[in-house]
Amino acid sequence: MKNSIAAAVKESKAYLCLECGKCTGICPISRFNHGYSPRILVNKAIRSGNLDLLKDKNIWACLTCKLCDERCPAGIDYINLTLATRLEAQKIGEEAICSHGGAAQSLMRIMTTPNLEQKRMDWIDNELKITQSGEVLYFVGCLPYFDVLFSDIEVNTLKAAKASIKILNHLGITPVVLSQERCCGHDLLWGGDLENFKKLAEYNINEIKKSGAKKIIFSCPEGYRTFKIDYPKYFECDFEIQHITEVISEAILNNALKFKNFDKVVTFQDPCRLGRHLGIYDEPRNAITAVPDLKFIEMARSRKRAICCGVSAWMNCTTYSKSIQLARLKEAKETEADLLVLSCPKCEIHFNCAMKDEKAGKQVKIETIQLVTLIADLVKE
Repeated sequence: MKNSIAAAVKESKAYLCLECGKCTGICPISRFNHGYSPRILVNKAIRSGNLDLLKDKNIWACLTCKLCDERCPAGIDYINLTLATRLEAQKIGEEAICSHGGAAQSLMRIMTTPNLEQKRMDWIDNELKITQSGEVLYFVGCLPYFDVLFSDIEVNTLKAAKASIKILNHLGITPVVLSQERCCGHDLLWGGDLENFKKLAEYNINEIKKSGAKKIIFSCPEGYRTFKIDYPKYFECDFEIQHITEVISEAILNNALKFKNFDKVVTFQDPCRLGRHLGIYDEPRNAITAVPDLKFIEMARSRKRAICCGVSAWMNCTTYSKSIQLARLKEAKETEADLLVLSCPKCEIHFNCAMKDEKAGKQVKIETIQLVTLIADLVKE
């Protein structure tokens, strides 16, 4: 255990910490929870690397949003140090405080059952062209389950899946959609459950190989990151990986997509996984600004400085999370935009949940829409 933490300290370069506190100064959690400090946890990892660190509940509070990594003058990889610490903590029985009674985690673990038969294709209608085998696959992710779990806040994350397929169809692509696809495992991994993450990864990779797919397209940034960065660490995974905003941006560049006029003002929320984790900033903006008559206004903090939606991997949804969400929504509202454009299903869930909070006032109420849904609705046939 101690050697594992020591290895993580070395790999993350945590020993270079200057104790300047910039990580804590930029941290969204630390802004509202003064008992949380990335710098203190880095020091604990360096100086102890033992049970004192692994039993510290603050290791689960990190949003893994990567703002601290962007700010750190010593180039410390705080996020991977956090992940390594959680993987070790889980081995001794330590667990995060899960949101929603752990329903999402239970569902993910159920999906590791080898012979599980799911009924998850009811949302596919006759207007969407899909296939069971081919070179391009659209990975739906957990959207069919999200819409059930969060029906009380009236979100419809499956709109993004329908819109993605509609756009692909418009571009002449009939994507593979797997009827027995499983969760990508993102949340289990970041919750320290490596064993079940690997089960989901291995299952998905095998199913995709059977379909003959060479390229996988995602509308969910977390699935995109998981396949692009995490799966290859443990399995041979040589698929081409793309986010739907990359597909849209390329199509616009090649004049393959034309749009109807849209006389609205919009602002955009950069998802952590799409932005700071994978560097996708321009592609969503290329899509937004290609729409005629649309006026795009950036929030005060955008791109690398964007503040996340306040919850990670269905863990620690607290009053601090709500404070982060309400502050970010207020920032969006201050742009005087008609719409807050999103590109992550969890951003959609968390922001809409925050707006239904009894403490939320008019200054944070703003209509949201997924970018891919907006684009699909405006595509000229």
